[in-house]
Amino acid sequence: MTVRYPRPLRPGDRVGVTSPSSGVAEPLRGRLDVAIRELESRGYEVVVGRCMDGSTHISAPAAERAAELTAMLTDPAIRAVVPPWGGETAIDLLPLLDFERIGRAEPTWLVGYSDMSTLNTPLTLLAGVATVHGNNLMDTPYRTPEGLVSWLDVVTAARGETFTQTPPGRHRSGGYDDWVRHPGVRDLTLDAEGTWTRLDGTGDVDVEGRLIGGCVETLANLAGTPYLSTSSFAGDEGLLVYVEACEDNAFTICRNLHGMRLAGFFDRAAAVLVGRTHAPDSRTLSQHAAVLDALGPLGVPIVADVECGHVAPCMPLVNGARGRLRHTAARSDITQTLD
Repeated sequence: MTVRYPRPLRPGDRVGVTSPSSGVAEPLRGRLDVAIRELESRGYEVVVGRCMDGSTHISAPAAERAAELTAMLTDPAIRAVVPPWGGETAIDLLPLLDFERIGRAEPTWLVGYSDMSTLNTPLTLLAGVATVHGNNLMDTPYRTPEGLVSWLDVVTAARGETFTQTPPGRHRSGGYDDWVRHPGVRDLTLDAEGTWTRLDGTGDVDVEGRLIGGCVETLANLAGTPYLSTSSFAGDEGLLVYVEACEDNAFTICRNLHGMRLAGFFDRAAAVLVGRTHAPDSRTLSQHAAVLDALGPLGVPIVADVECGHVAPCMPLVNGARGRLRHTAARSDITQTLD
C-alpha cells in the first residue's frame, strides 16, 4: 500500500472541528473558544460542525457523526479535521464510513488520539491516508515542550520532510487543569522526571519501520477485523507499532494486548513503542509487566514510557510515516519521514 499524505496546511486554509465521539459540555466551551482562536491566530479559517453537543457521551447520533466526518474529510476546501478530544464509542461510526470514498478524495489530515484511534488507524490501514496520533484540539493551546512538536507543526510539513523528537525528560504526575475556571491555561504542569525504558532487555535500539498504532482500550475491540489488519500495510517493510493505555488495569491491558497479538496486529512489528500511562497496576502485575507478558514473545525491542499517550506531554506520531527509533544510554529519539 502506498501511503498518501495531505498537502501542507497554509494560512487561509480551513480546519474542520467536529466530535466523532464525545462533544463539549457547556461549562467547557470557554476552552473550546480558546483553542479555536489558537488556530485562527495561525491564519486558519475554522469551520465548526453541528456534532458538538456534550450533554451525553456522544455528540450526535452515529449516522449524523459519520456523515459530518465524511463530509469534512471529502471537502477539498477543508485541509485538516481535529476533534475537541476523544470519548468512548467512536466504534459505532466504522460501519457507516465509506472508506473507499474517503480514500478517493484528496487526502485531508485527521488528527487526535484516545478514542480517535478507533478512526485514525483504520483510515490509514484501509484508505492509505496518513493520520496524526497527536494533540486533540482542547490540548492545542498548551505550549509545546522542548524536544517535541505540535500537530500544527506536523500538518504544515511537506511530503519527504523529516522531523525528530526527543523525550523532554519531564511529564505530568497526575491530575488535570481546571478548564472551567482557567480556560486559557497554556503552561503544562510537568512535575515528574522520567525518560524511555527498554522492557525486553538491555542494549542499544536502532530500528526502522512504518508507524502504526493507538490506544489499547479502543483498538483491542477491532482486533481480528478488517479495520485493524496490518497484513498488507506498507509492502515489505517492517512496522514500528505503538500502543498506549488510558485507564484499564494491568490485567485488562495484558489480555487486550495478547488478543491483538493473536489476531496478527503485531506480526510485522520491528519494534514496539509503549506510551507512558497512569493506568493502575494490578495486585500481582504492573503495567510494564503486562506489556512484556503479552508482547515479549514477539522477540523485538519494546520501549516504554514514550510520550504518545494520555500522560502529558504529547509526542505526535504519524500513522503511515517512515520512522526510525533510537534508544541508547546517551540519547533517545524518534525520527519521522513523510515518505
